[in-house]
Amino acid sequence: MAEPTGSLSKPESLSRQIYATLREGIIRGQYAQGSRLAEQRLAEELAVSRVPLREAVPLLERDGFVRTLPRRGTVVSTWSVAAADDLFDLRLYLEVGAAVYAARKVAAGADTAPLAAALERTRAEATDGDAYQVAQARAGFHDAIVELTGNALMTTLMRPVSGRMTWLFYLTTEPDSPDPAAGNGQLFRAVTSGNERMAEAVAYARIECDRRESLAALRRIGVE
Repeated sequence: MAEPTGSLSKPESLSRQIYATLREGIIRGQYAQGSRLAEQRLAEELAVSRVPLREAVPLLERDGFVRTLPRRGTVVSTWSVAAADDLFDLRLYLEVGAAVYAARKVAAGADTAPLAAALERTRAEATDGDAYQVAQARAGFHDAIVELTGNALMTTLMRPVSGRMTWLFYLTTEPDSPDPAAGNGQLFRAVTSGNERMAEAVAYARIECDRRESLAALRRIGVE
């Protein structure tokens, strides 16, 4: 889905479709950071009524894509170096623990095929996908580690983190950025070894590597 425009169909919840369309548009920069999302204009653009649009906005706000401000209404969230740093701090607490938990599950016989499929998608998109698809695949690999834990609460907590990761990965991926599949491959091998300490160490190192690269890239594009 390259453009967040056009009428939406009915198979799934219309508000969820609107959420997904606007989310992609925000990540791709088609709705600029700090810009106001005017309800009437969006309803006309997406060919929907205002009711499902109003239902989609809280989902976007929950996941950190928009904010509702007095007298301005709904505006697209903005990135800062501090906000990105906060995201990586949260990732350390959530994802390092998830990697340990997932390795424990693997040692107990958990199926690693979904994680392998997520890694393969990262490799495929890094070769053939556009920046948005690459960002989605990168975040999706980390989602798959959390899902491997079998912990429903952890999966729920990961959802908004994953969305913000996708957005940040999209913003900070540069032509000469390291191949994301290489780092994900290291983490895959650590988790699927079933060795909790190895999984913990590699997860921590990968997140800190992402932090350094992402914060530097944000500064290069003028984000402070």
